[in-house]
Amino acid sequence: MDLGEDVSSLFGKRSKTSSNSTVNRSRTKGTEEAPTVFNQKKCIAWFRQYSTPSSPDTIGPEGVEMFCRDLNVEPENIALLVLSWKMGAKQMGYFTLQEWLLGLTDLQCDSLAKLQAKLNYLHSLLLDSSHFKSIYRYAFDFSRDKDQRSLDIETAKAMLGLLLGRQWSLLNSFFQFLDQSRYRVLNKDQWCNVLEFSRAVDVDLKNYDVDGAWPVMLDEFVEWLKVNRGESNIQ
Repeated sequence: MDLGEDVSSLFGKRSKTSSNSTVNRSRTKGTEEAPTVFNQKKCIAWFRQYSTPSSPDTIGPEGVEMFCRDLNVEPENIALLVLSWKMGAKQMGYFTLQEWLLGLTDLQCDSLAKLQAKLNYLHSLLLDSSHFKSIYRYAFDFSRDKDQRSLDIETAKAMLGLLLGRQWSLLNSFFQFLDQSRYRVLNKDQWCNVLEFSRAVDVDLKNYDVDGAWPVMLDEFVEWLKVNRGESNIQ
């Protein structure tokens, strides 16, 4: 599976916009300017460039894709997830006006140029352990279908790749385990424990506590990995 494409489709998905709800494209070059004082009216006008006349207080998937193009980031760029977290956005592929103002007021960004200048800052938040944990937990609810309590396995893999792809060396092994396992969804407890496991357990698994309070799924992953490494004690 191409995780980049999957995440990209997630950030721009969830509904198909109809031809009669085209995003307002009458944008001006004014959004490229970066005055020093935050202007809420300007921020709202910027928002309207991506919403539609039929839903003026919501940016939908088409508008989010346009926003990403203007910001010059791919939808699978993790900075977009961090920005969504800053906004408290509740549904992937959508920004409400209230969410937009919450996040961009906090960032003091009322223009494209200002937000582009904040991208490195958004990335830097991931370096803080507590912020990363908050963003990781947020990603579960953000990316799941709202009529489901669990996260389907393909979406979970895409988001785990985005969040842990550069820091957990066992991630590909975990994906292989999931592919051959009985698991088709991850619940929130499993999701949160994957992060804790990635931080606490060494690659060689020698410090894994079989009597610990890990979910059964992770016990099964460890046993599967040991079998594949030829280390299992199962007779």
